[in-house]
Amino acid sequence: MKIQSTITHDTIDPELLLNAYRCGIFPMAENKEGEIHWYEPKRRAIFPLDRLIISRSLGQTLNKKIYEVRLNSEFESVMRCCAEREETWISETIIQSYCDLHRHGHAFSVESWHDGKLVGGLYGVALGGAFFGESMYSKVKDASKVALVALVRQLRRQQFVLLDAQFMTPHLESLGAIEISQYEYLKRLNAALQLQRTFL
Repeated sequence: MKIQSTITHDTIDPELLLNAYRCGIFPMAENKEGEIHWYEPKRRAIFPLDRLIISRSLGQTLNKKIYEVRLNSEFESVMRCCAEREETWISETIIQSYCDLHRHGHAFSVESWHDGKLVGGLYGVALGGAFFGESMYSKVKDASKVALVALVRQLRRQQFVLLDAQFMTPHLESLGAIEISQYEYLKRLNAALQLQRTFL
């Protein structure tokens, strides 16, 4: 569900953004230069942290250690790479707002590197025991999936309980995402927010 409220400033206030996440709401721009709206999906995609699907080919990629995984070393670069699509909801306002969250210690990136180059990754927001995945990208085979596997491992290591993926897609479903009702999501979110966890 789209909530008819727009942002007209250069950035979204970090506390406003965090409070929105606490309520199960997140912003998206209409396009690279468009207005920002707030969303509260009636059906929510999440990743059960113990049920990530690792295909045979992805398992081979992981075993070969083709990519070096880094956490939080090039946050803004990951965001800008995620925005490099014909259709994107990641505007400059979104980028600057999440970079602010990153500087405040609430937004993080998981990155795949190969031969010293950033080739894939994802970013999201951490609050309590919840991680809100925002976007991922890949310039070479399996790079974003390797980052997702690393994210899940990190969340399990740090005892997080919720990985939010927002809207279901066939790609996310193939990796193990499931869809739950808004009511069930808010129940899981509220429980996760009671926990004191750190991403790093």
